[in-house]
Amino acid sequence: MSASVLESLRQSVPGLLLKTAPADLEHYGRDWTRRWSPAPLAIALPASVEQVQALVRWANGSGTALVPSGGRTGLSGGAVAANGELVVSLERMNRMLGFDAVDRTLTVEAGAVLQAVQDAARGHGLEYPVDFGSRGSCTIGGNIATNAGGIRVIRHGNTRDWIAGLKLVTGAGELLELGRGLVKDASGYDLRQLAIGSEGTLGIVVEATLRLTGPPPPAQTLLLAVPTFQVLMDVFALFRSRLELQAFEFLTGHGLRHVLAHGVSNPFDQVHPWYVLAEYDAADEAAEAAGLAVFEEAMERGWVLDGVLANSREQAAQLWRLREGITEATARWRPYKNDVSVRVAAMPAFLAEAQQLLGEAYPDFEVVWFGHIGDGNLHINVLQPDGSDDEAFLRQCGHVTELLAGLLRRHGGSISAEHGVGLLKKPYLGSTRSEAEVALMRQIRRAFDPNGIMNPGKIFD
Repeated sequence: MSASVLESLRQSVPGLLLKTAPADLEHYGRDWTRRWSPAPLAIALPASVEQVQALVRWANGSGTALVPSGGRTGLSGGAVAANGELVVSLERMNRMLGFDAVDRTLTVEAGAVLQAVQDAARGHGLEYPVDFGSRGSCTIGGNIATNAGGIRVIRHGNTRDWIAGLKLVTGAGELLELGRGLVKDASGYDLRQLAIGSEGTLGIVVEATLRLTGPPPPAQTLLLAVPTFQVLMDVFALFRSRLELQAFEFLTGHGLRHVLAHGVSNPFDQVHPWYVLAEYDAADEAAEAAGLAVFEEAMERGWVLDGVLANSREQAAQLWRLREGITEATARWRPYKNDVSVRVAAMPAFLAEAQQLLGEAYPDFEVVWFGHIGDGNLHINVLQPDGSDDEAFLRQCGHVTELLAGLLRRHGGSISAEHGVGLLKKPYLGSTRSEAEVALMRQIRRAFDPNGIMNPGKIFD
């Protein structure tokens, strides 16, 4: 049956590249969650918008479900194909299509890798400022599908703030041109913003026009060791009041130990309980002096135990590895990940309750925290003990996540900050969205995808 279905697809979309080797099915059929066994029908790699449209129309006629695929660096199961779906990878659609110097925009195909986009922007003397540790493998289409945030949201916002326009092939195979690069457009609903963060459930993003900005001023990178999370928030308030922050990240001593074991050098003589990685504008001597003055004040107040100031780009990159290397360093434990957000002002109270909850719920599990203080985003990684039963581990984590979702509801937070809902967080959507909101989202989904072929089972059933 699979052979006849794929032959029908080949006839409907001439020249379409298909992969069916077992290794390809496994590679393209999953994301970084590693919690579902991939079982796609095949991997389709279109090379043009026309092929994507023809593929979607064929899927409607044949009743075949589609899973759009970017770099598959997501952590919520949003790109998993576990039930015979056809994976649609846009990795061949990775061209830079055009640069507009007046509008300061760069138009790219959705399969373009973020690092390549950043390099292209710099080639024109500008910046695409959205940034993640996975920049070398994540794609623009995937970033748009999850409204990815990253490490400089405090300064530049999320992906949606930089999308001037996009082209979307809907679940019916129609090509929509949304936004068109206009700065102002009050002619009805902004369907561009609706497509951003939709996780491939409304259609397939095939092209994007990205806003660019001028090069950032020279920055200073500073790593601080602090004794408690409450003090960490005091440090954030102090730095934000005196400096122009580009990034303000945190990690715990548990996370640092794993990164150090992965081959990174410790800049301190010992491991401390909490760390801050701050990056701020340092365009001139006055700005550099202001940064040092803030650091010294934090030390005098007893908020900072130790600090390291990067004296070169190479040293700054080494400090950033301590934060960006956590995911890779803990990957072998297949962490159960919670990606949550609350208002910045609510973070100390939420974290105190969350730490108590997780400490009681996971007495025998190691929990690694890190995240983005400046935008209220916390990443919680529960490491699976070696030799433990997978199903029992997932059941316990799922129960605790339900309790965590209730805690987030009380604090007005979200169960998904920047990785989407996918499969992993679907049971907890009600902690963030009301029944009325979910009902409207279902109607919107049916309008874009009347036959329900686009990434079924993701976000909600």
